[in-house]
Amino acid sequence: MVTGPGTAMRTEEFGTLADGTRVHRWTLERDGTRVRVLTYGGVVQSVEVPDRDGARAGIALGLPDLAGYQEFTGPYFGALVGRYANRIGGARFELDGHTHRLTANEGRNQVHGGAVGFDKRVWRAREVADGVELSLVSEDGEEGFPGRLSVSAAYTLDEGGALRITYRATTDAPTVLNPTNHTYWNLAGAGSNSALGQTLRIAAGRITPADDESLPTGEFLPVDGTRFDFREPVPVGAGYDHNFVLDAAGPAAELYDAASGRVLSVTTTEPGLQLYTADHFDGRPFGPCAGIALETQHFPDSPNRPEFPSTVLRPGEEFVSTTVYGFSVR
Repeated sequence: MVTGPGTAMRTEEFGTLADGTRVHRWTLERDGTRVRVLTYGGVVQSVEVPDRDGARAGIALGLPDLAGYQEFTGPYFGALVGRYANRIGGARFELDGHTHRLTANEGRNQVHGGAVGFDKRVWRAREVADGVELSLVSEDGEEGFPGRLSVSAAYTLDEGGALRITYRATTDAPTVLNPTNHTYWNLAGAGSNSALGQTLRIAAGRITPADDESLPTGEFLPVDGTRFDFREPVPVGAGYDHNFVLDAAGPAAELYDAASGRVLSVTTTEPGLQLYTADHFDGRPFGPCAGIALETQHFPDSPNRPEFPSTVLRPGEEFVSTTVYGFSVR
């Protein structure tokens, strides 16, 4: 165990890939929060926090071994997703007059960075104050994206036990970038049944409605009078895989479980949040709606939607994005 200025840390071997590459697990612990992060896929394997009686339990859906993450790739359990979270329509986009054709891995579209995205890479790890920083180089042309991208994600625990993820990146050619974390949350406990019924608030007055391919139509739909109005806390129902346009100020979202008293708050520098209720889980290894994903991000298909906030990164610029997951009880 290595102790930093507030966060206790240790690292251990977690498994080995078929090519002999070793995967490690980092455990971070501070003020009642314990987080485990894998160098494979930047995965948040587990988050353990106490309930109102002080009993600690895992609240993030995770798998016990490396083989599980290699078998169940589609749900992206806890993964660091990129280069581009969510979908790019037609697996193509134009930038500065050039058309870039991407790997299509969801019908004709690309989702979550392609066939071999950040979630399937082994990241380099180094200790930083209060946590671990993972980094890798994504070479020009990977999954069709232009530019040699140097990217990192620092997982740290703040005072009080909040999990902070800070993404940074630079490129040697114009490109697009939209990373996120794909943890599924169940505040009643990761091994419990459906997370539906837990109370959710999202600070968003609009969504970007999507078509039958889950691609945005380009509209901005007010949530007033619709099932997308989470501006006041309401129990979560099924059937959500939608991008919410976040209001400028305050926490982006708050999830609450009345039985345990656990509260998850999400604060981000990103303009959007994808709510996904995992309706299509089939019991291998989790059942329908076993967790709720709250993916902070730029909007889907932004490279093809000039009306959306830009995801373009150019040489000489540094991409920086931060999301904080805070834990408390009431």
